[in-house]
Amino acid sequence: MSHTYAVPRALSRTEFIALMASLMALNALAIDVMLPALPYMGEALGVTAENDRQLVLSFYMFGFGATQLLFGPLSDRFGRRIPLLIGLVFYVLAAFLAIFAPSFGVLLFLRFVQGAGAAGTRVIAQSVVRDLYAGRAMAEIMSLVFMVFMIMPIIAPGIGQLLLLTGPWWTIFLFMGGLAVVIVTWVFLRLPETLAVENRRPLTFTAISQGFIIVFSNKVAISYALAGTFMFGGLFGFINTAQQIYVGLYGLGVWFPLAFAFMAGFMSLSSYLNSRMVQRVGMRRLSHGALLVFTGFSLIWWLLTLAGPVPFAVFYGLLSLIMLGFGWAASNMNSLSMEPLGAVAGTASAVFGFIQTVGGAALGLFIGRMYDGTLQPVAAGYLSMGALAVFCVLYAEKGRLFGEGS
Repeated sequence: MSHTYAVPRALSRTEFIALMASLMALNALAIDVMLPALPYMGEALGVTAENDRQLVLSFYMFGFGATQLLFGPLSDRFGRRIPLLIGLVFYVLAAFLAIFAPSFGVLLFLRFVQGAGAAGTRVIAQSVVRDLYAGRAMAEIMSLVFMVFMIMPIIAPGIGQLLLLTGPWWTIFLFMGGLAVVIVTWVFLRLPETLAVENRRPLTFTAISQGFIIVFSNKVAISYALAGTFMFGGLFGFINTAQQIYVGLYGLGVWFPLAFAFMAGFMSLSSYLNSRMVQRVGMRRLSHGALLVFTGFSLIWWLLTLAGPVPFAVFYGLLSLIMLGFGWAASNMNSLSMEPLGAVAGTASAVFGFIQTVGGAALGLFIGRMYDGTLQPVAAGYLSMGALAVFCVLYAEKGRLFGEGS
């Protein structure tokens, strides 16, 4: 089944996709622009253990994940615009206050607050898309949103590197806050309310608990959400260690942002290809094939790490193929988890965002802190996460892959 609704007249389809992607890109920016600056932050704020610098990323993710459970019911009750704008204001304030952080602990607290404010962007962007689209049409829009969103990981490390050449580490927070102000203004002026009054749910314990019951009792939806969680866990494990691998292990130095950008480009390419094919082939067939690519090449990578040091060209080629599989699977799995739950889209987006973000960040933190100067822990993380995702999909589909669904 596939159907679509018209985007409100105030927005063209192109502007709608660009705005949804920009909202989600604020999260990618808050993570990836930090990567070149982690050593400088650690040095300025007295962090001696190299792996502790990863907490700058993890605290943001924990704040981003935990607060989604709040934004979901709020957006189902009050509509999409007001909760979104409130969250964006918190993001902006935390970014600007981080400039003056006197200690690493205060910086981590502000990163948590920044992530908490950004939670609304993830929950509400997905809810707005689900308000307006369903079925394969929704998957097509989400793929295009994800493609534009993936431009940020391509350019963010380079932006961070450029900012570090022109100023101290806190100029990154100044840039983040300024860009967020632009997006807040765009939302305020251009995004109409997409949740009709008659479709709003009361903000009562009974209504909220019923919404959560509807979400958790849907086996297909929750299984695909867990599959996405495991895949994000593998990705976050790599992102946490990316600066250490590219700069410390392979000695790329200032070329690190370019290497990171090229890899992210594979994810963006796969999302674009998915948007062109999903209407004809279907979400399940594409995501299942991509998940097997992700897991299969992770297995090859891990086996190679057991044999000794992996040449950079081999590592980079395998990682690019893994990221191609990730990008192709991720947007489809998000759509498959949201598809059966249009009546509680805000709550569903919040629950799945919480599971994927907090779960993925915790798994990624565990994988990242296992880093020992070799690729073996990261490759093992990708493989184990891929295998668990395959198990979840098999459970959702009653042991069969590449079906069309009901």
